[in-house]
Amino acid sequence: MKIQVIGPGCHKCNTLAQLTAQAVAELGITAEITKVSDLKQIMALGVMMTPALAVDGTIKLSGKLPTLAEVKALLQ
Repeated sequence: MKIQVIGPGCHKCNTLAQLTAQAVAELGITAEITKVSDLKQIMALGVMMTPALAVDGTIKLSGKLPTLAEVKALLQ
């Protein structure tokens, strides 16, 4: 599984990255987590509001900071 945490590096984006790593660990998922912070790459992905989360190239969340339970649900 390839997971992208998308955002310019703000507090919410960093928190989403931490939540995502925690969710992956707790679920026992094998995943590659990358951060996308370059504005051109963010726009190329079609993300208009950050933080955002993409799983295997599909945007699953945009514009809000989810709870750990919500991140887990998105990854399952």
